[in-house]
Amino acid sequence: MVIAGSRWQIPILKKIREMGFKSLVVNLYPDSPAFPYADFSEVADILDKERCLDIARKYGIDAVLSEECDIAMPTVAYIADTLSLPSLGTSNAALYTNKSMMRQFSEQHKLPSPPSRKCSTIEEAVDFYHRHGAPLIMKPLDANSSRGVFSIKTIEDIITNFEGSMSYSKQDKQVILERYIQGREFTVDGIVINGEHRTLAISEKKHYDFNENIAYELYFSHNNEKYDYTQLAATNDAFVHASQLADGTLTHAEYKYENGQFWLIEIAARGGGNMISSDIVPLMSGCDNYHALICSALGNPVTLPEIKKIPQGRCAVLRFFDTDFESGVIKEIQGEDFLKASSQVHHYEFNFKPGDYIKKAENDAARIGFYIAYADSDQELRNLMDEISQRVQIIPA
Repeated sequence: MVIAGSRWQIPILKKIREMGFKSLVVNLYPDSPAFPYADFSEVADILDKERCLDIARKYGIDAVLSEECDIAMPTVAYIADTLSLPSLGTSNAALYTNKSMMRQFSEQHKLPSPPSRKCSTIEEAVDFYHRHGAPLIMKPLDANSSRGVFSIKTIEDIITNFEGSMSYSKQDKQVILERYIQGREFTVDGIVINGEHRTLAISEKKHYDFNENIAYELYFSHNNEKYDYTQLAATNDAFVHASQLADGTLTHAEYKYENGQFWLIEIAARGGGNMISSDIVPLMSGCDNYHALICSALGNPVTLPEIKKIPQGRCAVLRFFDTDFESGVIKEIQGEDFLKASSQVHHYEFNFKPGDYIKKAENDAARIGFYIAYADSDQELRNLMDEISQRVQIIPA
């Protein structure tokens, strides 16, 4: 049973079929993109744990999992615990989706954690502002895709955005307000094998000028001249090991670097979205992490098969398309033939077509498209990215 049926669950469904198993997908919409890739499908709200449990019992499932979807994890854990199936467990499902619990856990284990407060009212948020000053960041307690995330520089920012931020919280209608960590942001993707967390891919992120909370580039490499990736991996390992995640569990974390240390922004017990776990992690590690995830869900021995040996200089990028204009109707997309022809462009998507109206992204899910490219040296990949930026143009009407 796979909880959620968006396009991001299609790769795990393909892997399930490749390994010889049948799949059941549950999602809210009858036209869910993942439904055609499953053997069975049911329409249901994935946040409705009892309804999803009824469906699991109806089909007599042997395993339940989700991938690239934060909000599904509490339902996955609830079904698994009720039916005595393997999973990360309800307590870790809560820890890895509730941002306030992440902060408390970090403080408990003496890991770098910014001052924060869980707020149910504007008054509580304003009180935190008076105590800590600006800049702050405000976000829903348990949302995803950067929905409802706002930078706070004034009390007016709190008043204007509080209700909008809280509306994206899935379970408890609250927000978390915390000190804004200045500095570069990174992602870390990994997996737990034999009780040890193994880092599989690290990226350095860049963000849009028009919204510092939305990334336009994740650049993956094994080394970084400016930042110590060994230190970053060790900081991330400390959190995962303290939580005692089950073997086969994938992780995706975001950190910022400030004053000589890496500060946890948030961490999830699933793979990175936008095909990070399905495609970029194997490109960077050479390992079949989805095989391990499926074995874990079935209660089978967990191994991390090597697909192929990866050159130490291997780099990859997840780059989101942007425009020079704020909004408008699209006349044409130039340079798509180059993307199709390049052997090093692993994948690309445009979330629009000529004639559609587009605008600057308001959250991660609203970005207009992306490409994934890779090369066996940094310079080679940088040259390819430059050529893509010159050739691929989005022309307004």
